[in-house]
Amino acid sequence: MKQTADTAWKISDLSTPFHETYFCCLEDWSDDLKEAGNHKACWFNQFKDKGLRIKIALNERNDAVGMIQYLPIEQSFVQGQDLYFVLCIWVHGHKQGIGNYQGHGIGQALLGAAEVDAKQKGAKGMAAWGLWTPFWMKASWF
Repeated sequence: MKQTADTAWKISDLSTPFHETYFCCLEDWSDDLKEAGNHKACWFNQFKDKGLRIKIALNERNDAVGMIQYLPIEQSFVQGQDLYFVLCIWVHGHKQGIGNYQGHGIGQALLGAAEVDAKQKGAKGMAAWGLWTPFWMKASWF
């Protein structure tokens, strides 16, 4: 049984047991994401000591069902200061793998946890970028 929006989702910092799941954007079942190889792991290793923050949402079975990654805006590709920049927020939305968890308040819970974390780290706020397309690019596009 899935938790609902009324349920308090477990939100935690990324820990080692979830690295591989995070490196494939929670879609370890996807052949498309396997095309990217170890690029996300390399990127993670490059930014983990530059303030990169990652939170994951866990379901009742302790599966990672959502994630948000953000870092000091000074370390990002946009200009700004004293802000944290949201690079990605994703709630698993496919039938494959662990199933569709969108529409249950997980994204809101992740963003709320990230906002609290950023403020505790001295940020004045958060910023994000947006992209409106009916699809996301395959890993090989990058």
